[in-house]
Amino acid sequence: MIRNLSIRVRLALAMGFLGVLLVIGGFIGVIGVAISNDDVKTLYSERLASSEALGQANVALSRTRLWLYRIALDPDSPDVAQESATARELLAASKKAWDTYRGLRLSGPEEARRAADANTKFNALVEHGLEPMFTAIAARDPANIPNVWRHIPPSLFIDASDSMDALGRIQMSASRVTFDAAQARFHWFVGFAIAGIAVALGAAAFTWWSLQNAIGVPLARALGHFSAIAEGDLTTRIDVESSDEMGQLMSGLQTMQSKLLQTIRIVREGSRSIETSAHEITAGNLDLSQRTEEQAASLEETAASMEQLTSTVRQNADNAKQANQVVHNAAMLTEEGNQATQEVVGTMRGLSDASGKIAEITSVIEGIAFQTNILSLNAAVEAARAGEQGRGFAVVAGEVRSLAQRSATASREIKELINDSLRRVETGARQVDRATDRMSEILASVQRVQVLMGEIAAASDEQSKGIEQVNQAVTQMDQVTQQNAALVQQASSSALSLKAQAEQLAATVSVFRIGSAQGDA
Repeated sequence: MIRNLSIRVRLALAMGFLGVLLVIGGFIGVIGVAISNDDVKTLYSERLASSEALGQANVALSRTRLWLYRIALDPDSPDVAQESATARELLAASKKAWDTYRGLRLSGPEEARRAADANTKFNALVEHGLEPMFTAIAARDPANIPNVWRHIPPSLFIDASDSMDALGRIQMSASRVTFDAAQARFHWFVGFAIAGIAVALGAAAFTWWSLQNAIGVPLARALGHFSAIAEGDLTTRIDVESSDEMGQLMSGLQTMQSKLLQTIRIVREGSRSIETSAHEITAGNLDLSQRTEEQAASLEETAASMEQLTSTVRQNADNAKQANQVVHNAAMLTEEGNQATQEVVGTMRGLSDASGKIAEITSVIEGIAFQTNILSLNAAVEAARAGEQGRGFAVVAGEVRSLAQRSATASREIKELINDSLRRVETGARQVDRATDRMSEILASVQRVQVLMGEIAAASDEQSKGIEQVNQAVTQMDQVTQQNAALVQQASSSALSLKAQAEQLAATVSVFRIGSAQGDA
């Protein structure tokens, strides 16, 4: 279930849990500080103040007793009045401190009971011990002062002092209880803080482990897959184990690998088809070149025959005596010329058919180049989606697209050359047809010359003109044949270039390994 949570939700839950722990820890810390502050306040405002008041009351009472004792020892001293005033001030200070103690908060019933007892004993000491001494001193009877002092029971002083000491011990005990409670709470808060720290550390460790499994491990696997694809290995299996952001990344990487694998297969098949077609075009061009050479040789023979026929006709016009022999020779030559022109017609038709086949093959090559260009564009789009990791593949896709464009350009050039060759072949065919007609006319003229020797001069003139035209036609056919030979050479070069580019394209995509079942290179 945790794997199906998004990384954002996991971070929010982890930060929320740590925040709750922080708030709870802070709240408990504030409570602990407040309780400690109350304990310190109690120690200071109650226990310490009570102990201080008791100490002041007891000390002032003891000093009062000392001053009165000095007066009792030397009642005739001139400082008796001053000493009596000092003792009276000390007694007043002791009463004030005692009243201050009684006004403070007591620790409990036991202290209240002892405080009441101490108050009774304090008042008894003042009333039955100290006030009679102050009265005797005020009466200015030195002889009576020692007697009054001796009749004060020592137990009054002892009881009052002991009761105050007991109250002091009670204050110390109460302070100790408060301190022990504060110490116990301190240890409890320390334990709770340690437990909170342990829980926080556990939560942090769990958060780190969860984020490591959610981000670190999948990211390392994704980087491994990217490296494999960059090295051309498309055989590694990409597993999608979660539906969070990293799962979506792995799913996208899986889709990219599948599309890239399909593209590489198509490019390989296309390059093989281009290579096969280029090989067939090369073989066809070689055959066409041989036929063109044969046609050129036939045209040379026809031109030579026409030159001989022209010379014969001229000689026929000059020498009528040899007319029969010349006519006989002209008939034979005309028959041979007619056969030659028929052969030329057949050759031109074969050349036209071969050019048509080459045009069909170049159309197939152009279609393959167009499909390769589309595939390279799709591959470039997929590489752009892959971002920085797909830059190497984008370079390969651009090279494939460049090769496809050059293949298309070469195919179009071949097509234009073949179309031009077809037009020239058609022109040559028409000229051959005209030459055939002229040869038929020559043959008819020769036959008429054999029948009508009287018309030799006129027939010779017409034959001379017809032969001149045929000679021009043969010359044009020879030029067309030479041009066709040049076009065949260009087509052969283009086919070889196309084959080389197809081999280069196959070598470019051969760096990708797509598995032995898919034709791994």
